[in-house]
Amino acid sequence: MTRIEAVHGDITTEHVDAVVNAANSTLLGGGGVDGAIHAAAGPGLLEECRRLRAARWHDGLPVGEAVATGAGNLPARWVIHTVGPNRHRGETDPALLASCFSRSLDVAAEVGARSVACPAVSAGVFGWDAEEVARVAVATVRGWLGEHPGDLDLVRFVLFSRPVHESFTAALADVTG
Repeated sequence: MTRIEAVHGDITTEHVDAVVNAANSTLLGGGGVDGAIHAAAGPGLLEECRRLRAARWHDGLPVGEAVATGAGNLPARWVIHTVGPNRHRGETDPALLASCFSRSLDVAAEVGARSVACPAVSAGVFGWDAEEVARVAVATVRGWLGEHPGDLDLVRFVLFSRPVHESFTAALADVTG
């Protein structure tokens, strides 16, 4: 049975197979989780992202989609980049947010990852309430795992702030979600 947990910490230090990056559509780094992952991974990650843009995602990665790269200097093997919906731009459909989590797990399974660390995609500067992100993320991960039993051993939500961690802890405790 796959373990799902929430921890308060720094996603760039997680010893898992894959780390999910709350990326911007350019895949070229940014602020928050995206900036931290790019900084910790080193310049090789940016180069790999540039190659992805040139080869397939010329206009950038669409909201709700996910793609994997190597992890550079991170302790993980892969970085799975996903672009969350931005409420400030009118992207308010929870299905777009759910897609970030489900597509990230799809990509993790495709590359052979058994353990995945996820941030609170779209919480914070993208304007989504942490409690809503937590509910959507946990329900999506539970649903995905129900459809893909045995594909993953661990999904760990790694949350940088205590209030966001508390939101995810509460969502995990809600067995109805």
